[in-house]
Amino acid sequence: MGKTIMTVDDSTSVRQMVSFTLKEAGYDVMEAVDGKDALSKLNGTSVNMIITDLNMPNLDGIGLIRQVRANQAYKFVPIVMLTTESQDTKKQEGKAAGATGWIVKPFKPDQLLAVVKKVLG
Repeated sequence: MGKTIMTVDDSTSVRQMVSFTLKEAGYDVMEAVDGKDALSKLNGTSVNMIITDLNMPNLDGIGLIRQVRANQAYKFVPIVMLTTESQDTKKQEGKAAGATGWIVKPFKPDQLLAVVKKVLG
C-alpha cells in the first residue's frame, strides 16, 4: 500500500496539480479545500504527510497545523506549507506552529517530490 498524503488548498488548480504530481509518483492523495475541511477528513484517518496552503478561508494553514499538532494521533505527521508567502516572519510562525517544511509557490513538480521524499524518507 502506498503512503497517503493530504493536500489542503482553497485553489482547485493547485490541489489538482499537487494531487496529479503525487499520484504519478505512486502516492495516495486526500484533498481538502481548507483547514476546517482537512480536520473533518482527517478524523482518525491515517495519513503519512500533510501539504497545506497558508492563506485559506475558514481555517488557515497555521491554524490547521496547530490543531493537527494538538491531536495525539497526528502529533508527528510531517506537515509542509505550500504557499506564495516567503517572508521569514511567516516561516517562523509556521515553524513555531509545527510545520516541518516550506515550499514557495509556484513550485516545480520535481521540487515538490524531492521535499516529499526527503520528509517521508
